[in-house]
Order: sequence, then C-alpha cells, then structure tokens
Amino acid sequence: MKILENDTIYTFKLTTGEEIVARLVAQNPSENYAIITHPIMIVPGPQGLQMVPGLFSADLTQDVRLNNNNWVMVAQARGDVRDSWIEATTGIKPVTKKILTG
Repeated sequence: MKILENDTIYTFKLTTGEEIVARLVAQNPSENYAIITHPIMIVPGPQGLQMVPGLFSADLTQDVRLNNNNWVMVAQARGDVRDSWIEATTGIKPVTKKILTG
C-alpha cells in the first residue's frame, strides 16, 4: 500500500458508507492505522451535501486514529470540499483565484 501524503486533506469512504473529510497527519501501514485531524462527516441535507462533526464528544484539538480496515476508498478532497473543510475547522475562508478580464 502506498503511503498517503501527510498534511493533505482527504475524503475517506468508510465501510459503513459514510464519508469523512480530514487532514492526514501520519500513516503507519505496518500497524494498520492512520492519524487524522478534525474529521468532518459529509451528510445529505435539504440544501445538498452538508458537513457535520465526525465526533461530537471528542476533544477536537487532539488527533484521531482511523483503522485502515474501516475505509474502503480514499482520495484527495476536491477543491470546494477542501475549502469548506478549512473554513469549518479554522474559521478561515480560503481565497479563490479569479481571472480578471477586460
């Protein structure tokens, strides 16, 4: 298994069907887990997809251990999801690049 890049925001599809967006802190394939920070779940809502905390009762300043056997797919989060995750976890709204014409 290829080791994923640390400090990258990924979408993890869990074996239960849920999707979690989180920043990868570290991965240890030999011990079969990844360390992530600020897990946010993607859930369908009345206005489309919404982000809700992945853990309601945890101290979110602490990293979270995710067992590699619990996810079936992983991919880098797309740009709009990554930007929403950053805003949800830090309060900072990422600047989008725009090309001015005229």
